[in-house]
Amino acid sequence: MWKKQFSQVPAVELTSARGSLPLLTIWDGYFMSVAFSGDGTRIVSGSGKSVQVCDASTGEELRRLDGHSDWVRSAAFSSNGTRIVSGSYDKTVRVWDASTGEELRKLEGHSDKVQSVALSSDGTRIVSGSYDKTVRVWDASTGEELRKLEGHSDKVQSVAFSSDGTRIVSGSSDKTVRVWDASTGEELRRLNGHYGAVQSVAFSSDGAHIVSGSRDKSVRVWDASTGAQLRKLHGHSSVVQSVAFSSDGTRIVSGSWDKSVQIWDASMGRAQRRPNGQSTVFYSIAFSRDSSCIVSGSDDGSVRVWNASTGAELKSLNGHSGVVQCVAFSSDGTRIVSGSRDRSVRNWDASTGAELRKLNGHSGWIQSVAFSSDGTCIISGSDDGSVRVWDASTGTELRKLEGHSDKVQSYAFSSDGTRIVSGSNDMSMRLWDASTGAELRRLNGHLDAVQSVAFSSDGTLIASGSRDKSVRIWNASTGAELRRLNGHSGWVQSVAFSSDGTLIVSGSGDRSVRIWNASTGAELRRLNGHSGWVHSVAFSRDATHVVSGSTDNSMRIWDLVAHNNPWEFSSHGWIISLPHRQRLMWMPPEIMKVLNTQNALIISSEPPAKVDLIDSRIGSGWAACYTP
Repeated sequence: MWKKQFSQVPAVELTSARGSLPLLTIWDGYFMSVAFSGDGTRIVSGSGKSVQVCDASTGEELRRLDGHSDWVRSAAFSSNGTRIVSGSYDKTVRVWDASTGEELRKLEGHSDKVQSVALSSDGTRIVSGSYDKTVRVWDASTGEELRKLEGHSDKVQSVAFSSDGTRIVSGSSDKTVRVWDASTGEELRRLNGHYGAVQSVAFSSDGAHIVSGSRDKSVRVWDASTGAQLRKLHGHSSVVQSVAFSSDGTRIVSGSWDKSVQIWDASMGRAQRRPNGQSTVFYSIAFSRDSSCIVSGSDDGSVRVWNASTGAELKSLNGHSGVVQCVAFSSDGTRIVSGSRDRSVRNWDASTGAELRKLNGHSGWIQSVAFSSDGTCIISGSDDGSVRVWDASTGTELRKLEGHSDKVQSYAFSSDGTRIVSGSNDMSMRLWDASTGAELRRLNGHLDAVQSVAFSSDGTLIASGSRDKSVRIWNASTGAELRRLNGHSGWVQSVAFSSDGTLIVSGSGDRSVRIWNASTGAELRRLNGHSGWVHSVAFSRDATHVVSGSTDNSMRIWDLVAHNNPWEFSSHGWIISLPHRQRLMWMPPEIMKVLNTQNALIISSEPPAKVDLIDSRIGSGWAACYTP
């Protein structure tokens, strides 16, 4: 985690008075800045060296603006939503067309990192604050520097315009808040009180008040006319990184390095609400059988149930005293099983959240849990090297499967409940008789620890993911390796079959989620967006959606139908039509490497031509995707 200037906050949960809106994970790097468009339909964020524009309802990335050569620290919309301004550690401010993503101008003048930017409400001016200790005002149309505001004795961390555009407020590492005349650049007043760097400042919509957040862990409210401190809000236990007023000025929201968001009554200075759940790492996730709910296991020891359609948290199941490594629903959706680093397996009532039973016996972390298809048994795998089968009703241990020489990372039941497959750090997989506990077969081939295993629904195939970065498919009867799926550049942490067995999904330490054809081994789709390792993946029952959980503190739901393409890439360089599997086009291997189903635009400069595979057609009209 970066510790010098800010904390890692890779996801934001949008909360309204009616509850939680879907978790929109809209960036793929450290979160640096986020802002709504004026109409609330879009979100702009700065992450890594890119500016990202996303749909505020669905979280879908609409546009990515590339051009900065260093981290983007701040981004904002113009009030009419037609322009975006961004400031970066590359010392520049850039203006973009919000509709096309075109860079309109590059504002140069700062001699150090640009930490904060803002647009005046009429969109005619831009203000920027920099590590060079200056605040600068720019003409938004021409990019001309109008004035330089000097006075701060240390880095300028945050800037903002008043709503009428007549004043500018700035916060600095010199521990002061300053108010400036936006026309003349004259310093109107200096607000002293913070005893730590001021990280964030904002005006209320009527311009009467200013709010500031500081490294001294406090939020302060000031009279903008007199500079008098009206209130000091305590509650955060670490640096206050971001502050803002509600549009009516009655509330203040603050975000802190203590991983909390606080909502305050602006007039009374009291905390109204502290939304929870946005700062946990999701170690494991699973869909209910009807795909209406998702269960997650987190590093805070909680098991949470979410509405898969809205993203709202339905309940939190508390009891574990360590990281929850694995979770699963029973096939009828009435129960949840969880395994934790506290070495216990717990059985929960999915409707009430009540703990039904605690299963003790393992002497190591629980790495994997599952119900048998009829719900009568629970299976658990542990760092202690054992796989155990439990009676789901009584909690009695029925059998202990021993044979692996190292930690058991994953296991799964066949759909008929007669067999169990397990994967271990000893690089092997083992197939067991679920009734007797006898070892039926040992599957060798992986060159490193086996992180995840899964049966196809008909029980004929086994999929495995390994630290050797490969996904492998095996014949469940003979143990023969049928195919090896290569592509991931990091450990494969999780694998799963679609319910019809035709697709495999994998999640990896390379931060990607990939969809594979189980018959051919071809990579069908690469889903990028996570900024941390993907620890867990699962299909919805109808295979229209995939859910993934990551160390970036986010859980994402991917719509596979919305972006379904009538083609796929073969391993031999051909683009193949679906479902007829006709050869459409051959591409050189060096081009195939950079293509995926979300990047299917091929542009040639000699001769000038474009092939847009999104518009590909099967039959006599296939050439319509070609534009000379």
